[in-house]
Amino acid sequence: MRLKFTKMHGLGNDFVVLDALTHPVTLTPEQLRYIADRHRGVGCDQILQVEPPRAPDTDFYYRIFNADGGEVEQCGNGARCFVRYVRDRGLTTKTEIRVGTRGGVIVPRLEDDGQVTVDMGTPEFEPVRIPFEARAQAPSYELEVGGKRVEISALSMGNPHAVQVVPDIERAPVAAEGPLIERHPRFPQRVNAGYMRIVSRRRILLRVYERGAGETLACGTGACAAVVAGVSRGLLDPRVTVTTRGGDLGISWAGEGRPVLMTGPAATVFEGEINL
Repeated sequence: MRLKFTKMHGLGNDFVVLDALTHPVTLTPEQLRYIADRHRGVGCDQILQVEPPRAPDTDFYYRIFNADGGEVEQCGNGARCFVRYVRDRGLTTKTEIRVGTRGGVIVPRLEDDGQVTVDMGTPEFEPVRIPFEARAQAPSYELEVGGKRVEISALSMGNPHAVQVVPDIERAPVAAEGPLIERHPRFPQRVNAGYMRIVSRRRILLRVYERGAGETLACGTGACAAVVAGVSRGLLDPRVTVTTRGGDLGISWAGEGRPVLMTGPAATVFEGEINL
C-alpha cells in the first residue's frame, strides 16, 4: 500500500499528516510505528489523521497517534498544524474551525500574521477525570518516583499531565524520571510529565516527556498544563510566554471554568509517499 502524507511541525514537535476525508485510512500499530521511525520510516513524534466530522456542530474530526502506535486524546501543536493543513489545501475557507477529538472539541483559528490560536477547552482537575488516583482534588500532590518523593500538579487538557517546578531546566531529570512518571501506577492511562522553571510571573521554561513519544522539542498541551498549574498555585499571571526547546508559545488562562488559549506557529516541511 502506498500512502501519501504531509510532514509538518509546530516548534519542532513534528507530525506526519494523513488525509482520510474521502478515503478512510486504517493503519495497524505496527504500520504507525513504521511511519514514525526516524531511521526506517518518515520520522515523527505523532501521526495526525484528518477525517470527516462526527458531530453536526464541527467541521472535521482529528485523530492523533503517538510514535508508539497508540491513539491519544489531544495534541496542541498538532491542532495548529491541523488548521494550517486544511486551509492550505482548500479543504475549508474558514479561518476558525471546530474540530472534534477524543478529548473534546477544540477551536483553532488562523491569525492574520500566520500564527495559530487554539481554544484548547477547559482544564479538568477532578482526579477521576484526569484520570489520577487520589483521595481528593488538591492544588498539588506528592508522587513517589524512583525511591524519592516529588511534588506535582495533576490535570487534564483533554489528555493527562503531571507538572512539577524545577530550579534548573537543563538539569531536570527528564530522561531518567520522565518514563517512570509516564507509567506511574497512579495514572492508569499513563501521563505526560512536564518540568517547568519559573523565570518570572510571565515567563517559564519547559520540557515535557510525552506519553508514547518521549521528550519532544515542544508540547502544546504540556505548555497549557504548565501555565494552568502555575496560575492555579498563584505562581504565574494569566498570560505567560512558554519557552520550549523548539521555541515560544503564548498561553492565556483566565482561571477555573475558563478555556485555555494557545498561540504559536505551524509549518509545512514537505510532502511525500511511503510504501507500507
